[in-house]
Amino acid sequence: MCVACCIIDDHEKGETRMTGDNTILEVKNLTKHFPIYRGFLRRIVGNVQALNDVSFSVAKNETLGIVGESGCGKTTLIRVMMRAYEPTSGEMLFNQNGEMINIYSLNKRELKELRRHMQIIFQDPLSSLNPRKTVLEIIGEPLLIHGVARGQELKSRVSELLDMVGLSVKHLERYPNAFSGGQRQRIAIARALALQPQIVLCDEPVSALDVSIQAQIVNLLQDLQKELGLTYLFISHDLSVVEHISNRVAVMYLGSFVELAPSAELYRNPKHPYTEALLSATPIIDPDARRKRIILPGELPDPSNPPSGCKFHTRCNYAEEVCRTTVPAWEEVSPGHWTSCHLAKTLSLRGVLK
Repeated sequence: MCVACCIIDDHEKGETRMTGDNTILEVKNLTKHFPIYRGFLRRIVGNVQALNDVSFSVAKNETLGIVGESGCGKTTLIRVMMRAYEPTSGEMLFNQNGEMINIYSLNKRELKELRRHMQIIFQDPLSSLNPRKTVLEIIGEPLLIHGVARGQELKSRVSELLDMVGLSVKHLERYPNAFSGGQRQRIAIARALALQPQIVLCDEPVSALDVSIQAQIVNLLQDLQKELGLTYLFISHDLSVVEHISNRVAVMYLGSFVELAPSAELYRNPKHPYTEALLSATPIIDPDARRKRIILPGELPDPSNPPSGCKFHTRCNYAEEVCRTTVPAWEEVSPGHWTSCHLAKTLSLRGVLK
């Protein structure tokens, strides 16, 4: 059963264009390197280059999807954005009442206040929920920490949140082990919405769920976005899910963005060979359709010692000498369609068959 068949796609995708006034989040040249320590004296002998010079913007009420294979840096990006990890360099600007504030310049008190507007939904609902706390305590915790509600007011607010995500007030005193995976993720979504955030960072929120449940959760997220005016940054390795929920899609490879475009444009007309390879693995709904799978040679390079030139040239079927020696520029090849490939304007790549 294909998730794409179950998801309600009731709004136009791929045509969002951002203006300064409409931008809620702007990331500039974000870099995160993890030092490698060796020996008794714990000397730094190198760095794992988890993120390299990542830049993008997100518009209000938009969903930006981020895809890429395991180890490309998607989760690290989320954690650096939330300041669970401090960045090596770069900045992230958040639109707070019309003023763009650099999150990395905030102290602890200011960061706590800002986090009311930015929340996260984790990949595994079982490990992200405290097994020793009831649903009331789990969802009510952010309300208590930020002094938003207490006592009966808190219980009423949690009850509203449960109803919002399709659960009942009778679940208030139950523990996470009493729920299915889909129900646990609904609890996690309710917790993320408790402080009425403007933007929600979704770190593969449906990958741990059954396919039919994935569709229900994606539909719930879309409904909540329309109802509450939310903005999503949606990370997933499932390209069919990302296509249906995202306005724009960014493709990551070895810590960097290699392509960014409106959803419909990227799936129909990819400009980077890595994107083409990912799309070739996307299931086709038509049982009679046939498509040749593109198998990339080799494995993901070591992020502590990335290849010279284009990082993808060691696995690219189209690589030329310039790809091995020169880092490709991040450039706009058509309106709203960005990529970093020397051959983007000459290659004719295959998208997804419809």
